[in-house]
Amino acid sequence: MADALMRNQSVDASSLAQYYVDEQGVRVELEIGLNSIDAFRNLMPDAIYEKLGHKPSPITGRMQKFFTNDLAIFLNGEPLQGYVEEIGPSRKLLRDPINGTPLAVQDQAAQVIRARLSYKFPRGVLPEQLTFVAPRGIDIGFVLYHRGVAVNDYRFLSSGFTLSLDWNDAWYTSFDTFQLKRRYSEPMSGFIYVDNFEVRKEIILRPKDLQRWVNLGLEGRADIPIAMQSGIKKKVGEFLAQHHLVTIDGVAMEGILDSVNFLERTLTSSQVIDPPKLLQLDSAIMGVIFVYPHTGLPQKVVMDWDLWDERIQRIPVSAVDQAGPLPSYLEPDWPQLEWTNYLKNPEVPTLHVIERPEAEWRLWLENALPVLVLLALLSTVWLWRNRSGQGSAVVPACFAIVLFAASFAAAYNGANNQPQQTRAEAIVGDLLHNIYRAFDYREEGDIYDVLARSVSGELLTDIFLETKRSLVLANQGGAQAKVKTVELKSIIVDPGSEQGRFIVEADWTVYGSVGHWGHIHQRNNRYLARLTVAVDGEQWKLEDMLVLQEERL
Repeated sequence: MADALMRNQSVDASSLAQYYVDEQGVRVELEIGLNSIDAFRNLMPDAIYEKLGHKPSPITGRMQKFFTNDLAIFLNGEPLQGYVEEIGPSRKLLRDPINGTPLAVQDQAAQVIRARLSYKFPRGVLPEQLTFVAPRGIDIGFVLYHRGVAVNDYRFLSSGFTLSLDWNDAWYTSFDTFQLKRRYSEPMSGFIYVDNFEVRKEIILRPKDLQRWVNLGLEGRADIPIAMQSGIKKKVGEFLAQHHLVTIDGVAMEGILDSVNFLERTLTSSQVIDPPKLLQLDSAIMGVIFVYPHTGLPQKVVMDWDLWDERIQRIPVSAVDQAGPLPSYLEPDWPQLEWTNYLKNPEVPTLHVIERPEAEWRLWLENALPVLVLLALLSTVWLWRNRSGQGSAVVPACFAIVLFAASFAAAYNGANNQPQQTRAEAIVGDLLHNIYRAFDYREEGDIYDVLARSVSGELLTDIFLETKRSLVLANQGGAQAKVKTVELKSIIVDPGSEQGRFIVEADWTVYGSVGHWGHIHQRNNRYLARLTVAVDGEQWKLEDMLVLQEERL
């Protein structure tokens, strides 16, 4: 199941405004689409203003009108003094239609007029509230940042929006309307993922909030330098190991700290910040993962949230299983996230039974068939000569009967270990299935044990490392995708294969996903490889693999 995300129409608006609020005032980065220039006419040079069909008017007066009536910001009922820092032709910045982040490819960007505006606060004043005014009759997409923290997701700008500013912690700065509340507005959140071999607990938090419980060395700071980050991660991991108790089927469990990372979080993804960089304290967030290994699918899992104060009064949480996420909220009077096993037909990872190689006696019969046929023919000649020469026919007749019977038995029961197309497809498909199913287990020893059933000797370690690499999401702190299906597209059997060994060129696709940081991350890979499959004891195993092509879908 994937996240349900709606396309943000405000990102596609003809004009966009990005507001940046700090102690000095408000800076606005403005993109004015060509079809909405008239709404910003008072900002335009005289030549453009008159070309739009308006009578000549001094730009000084028009600028004053613009900053008091058109795109104004009011403090205590009075407009802030504004001025233009820069204005000129440019290209529209194409953005992701969901979260508004700039796209990598900007080839089709339309022409716009780009302006940088500045609104200054009165000297020594840090306002508690600001009210915004916007031109009428056009759609303007906007987002506002306070000290680097996005106060809202991209929305349409309208006159009358009031912003309440928290100068102690910009995270809590907010607009007075619910529609402008950003999606990730809570300072902490928690997730429980229930699988067949493990339960995973993930906590997302701001180190600035956790500073109220444990000294992370952040008091009085405005940022988190790279040199401090490893120490902060260590302290956060140690502190959270003592909190948010998890019980599985009534038994309190001690989790294994899997990872602690600083994150970048958007509406569409959350990823580890790698390499590290200087972080603003107010907007910095971290993700912490604890793992609870177990056998089988539990019946009940409970996480008890125990960090509450005047700021932390509601925690968004989600319990995720094979059926998908079940989001909810925790509060001081309702502090437990519970997951109960209501799955009617849970998926239990199973290994395929791989067709066994042919038995030795059948191989012997296959190899003996030409000799038996030849001996049967010779015994027939012997019988014919003895009958023609009046000799005894009893002995050659007995030999002929026995040898013909043996030939028919060999022809019927004999077999070889050089599979044809259909049989080779079944063997290769089952081997690939079992190889990827091995990674359902968490412990390295268990993975190797299952892999050893399908992979022989020297290739075992290579397969382990290569498969694990292909399933790991590097930008998610090493989270490993769980394989859902392995689809064998096609194989071509090498006609030169020898007895007990065959070579194929195989094309297959691996479909996997992992729930992480509240999102569903897909990992689908397609492979083209040359595989050598050989008899090892009483079973087929993968003996060699040469990857010809790997493609991430």
